[in-house]
Amino acid sequence: MRNVTDRTRNPFDMRPSCDRYVPGYGDANADFHVIGDHPGVHGGIETGVPFAGGAGEKLFPALEDGELLAEAGDEPTVNSTFFSYLHMCVPDGTPSAADYTDMERFFDAELRAIASHVLLPVGAVATKHVLNNYTSVGWKTDIDMEALHGEELRGSGFLVLPIKDPAEWDDGDHDELVAGLLELQSTDFRRESDLGRFMPGADPYLVR
Repeated sequence: MRNVTDRTRNPFDMRPSCDRYVPGYGDANADFHVIGDHPGVHGGIETGVPFAGGAGEKLFPALEDGELLAEAGDEPTVNSTFFSYLHMCVPDGTPSAADYTDMERFFDAELRAIASHVLLPVGAVATKHVLNNYTSVGWKTDIDMEALHGEELRGSGFLVLPIKDPAEWDDGDHDELVAGLLELQSTDFRRESDLGRFMPGADPYLVR
């Protein structure tokens, strides 16, 4: 089943109980879900778009070269891509563990509504959360962002491609991410099987 909304800004109308927040942005039917930490770290406070005006200055051009964006910018034109934060509220300082826990229900609802094939966590905080909560490999994976950057990790259910925090990128990290994205898209990253052949009628029934 696919979503019917064509809204790119906050397509699921998330409304957390804070004065300022940066909700999800992008294609509600996305194959790729880019996940950041919070607006105070990765940006978007002024634009209302995750990463815009912050980490997106480096991240968006790499995603455009890697064919996840049709056009970079403060309101990027997405190509089957969705952006959101673990903690969408604009924090006063660094969020506590309880703050992250309180906001997790919004992030989890977006993630499950999108049901993308590939999760792309940005930075160590998002990568650790994604691997521990949405794969079976978190317990045996060191959160070494230098080593994980642009590398495909297969877990149970989701394929994960971690991204080093753009604030820490060196000269080769842009090209390394682009190469990882293009290589990933050259494979069967959806890993779907058509079970429609076991059912009456001619309609496909694709499952992972």
